[in-house]
Amino acid sequence: MDTLKAIIFDVDGTLAETERDGHRPAFNAAFHEAGLDWYWDEALYGELLSVTGGKERIRHYGAHYAPAIAARPDFDALVGQLHKIKTAHYLRLVDQGQLPLRPGVARLLNEARQAGIRLAIATTTTPENVDTLLRANLGPDAPGWFEVIGAGDIVPAKKPAPDIYQWVLNRLALPAAACLAIEDSEMGLKSALSAGLRCVVTISEYTRGQDFRRAWRVLEGLEECSLGELGE
Repeated sequence: MDTLKAIIFDVDGTLAETERDGHRPAFNAAFHEAGLDWYWDEALYGELLSVTGGKERIRHYGAHYAPAIAARPDFDALVGQLHKIKTAHYLRLVDQGQLPLRPGVARLLNEARQAGIRLAIATTTTPENVDTLLRANLGPDAPGWFEVIGAGDIVPAKKPAPDIYQWVLNRLALPAAACLAIEDSEMGLKSALSAGLRCVVTISEYTRGQDFRRAWRVLEGLEECSLGELGE
């Protein structure tokens, strides 16, 4: 194994518990604003998380729960509109300080920076979501801590495909053996492993009970480990 040179973080569920109290209510607010009677409760949203990507999740829900709407010729445009409105609601929640980082995240980021370990992000959420979450919790300069931010639709296939991690590795110009991925879900774990990365899983509220047997380490939270342990 190469010496650890970079850590690549997932965002939703990994840096912060954003799904239940962030993305989910933002989706519901968007549906209401658009005049739809759709509502994603906590249990249903947990099921929908098997589909990665917000627009993809809306399309999946439409196809399975509202086929008449999904069959409309303007459905693709509606999906884009809903996702845009949802993002605005989500960013408002982040700006209000309602989505703090998970325990141990800020400490680990600071330890890595002090040790000269490069930081990157590989996520399916939008770049704007990433930027706002980092600024709200770590300060206005925080996005600049990350040398590469791979987010949103920059690759054609989202997790569990390895594309986003391969994109980040190419821009870091590092082999997978010199990097470590930190994820919270089975889908993210599969994506990282398919790109040849070791992966630490920090279990989130929606991913408990998923299959993490192939993870390098499985933690309840990042406060359980030090940077030195991750670099072993």
